[in-house]
Amino acid sequence: MKGNIVIYIAIMFFVSFLIRVLPLTLIRKQIKSPFLKSFLYYVPYVTLAVMTFPAIIHATKNPIAGATALVLGTIASWIGASLFQVASIACIVVFIVELLI
Repeated sequence: MKGNIVIYIAIMFFVSFLIRVLPLTLIRKQIKSPFLKSFLYYVPYVTLAVMTFPAIIHATKNPIAGATALVLGTIASWIGASLFQVASIACIVVFIVELLI
């Protein structure tokens, strides 16, 4: 069992290492492609969204409550509510929806 853990850690190390080192070694010139620049610009936002949205929906007892809070929080932020107001709305929506379901 311990041998497997060491192998798993070594594989994770090499994968992480390659992801960080390969771009530095393969791309030596300045990137001039507007498409590639815009793609690289949005990668952190997409990664954050991919990790955050499922966590929002599954953080509650009932996924419907999380999805409802996500939709209403998005609408509140879209119309200009502050971060505190959006968080408060989302918490209240989850509380009410979980009481009703």
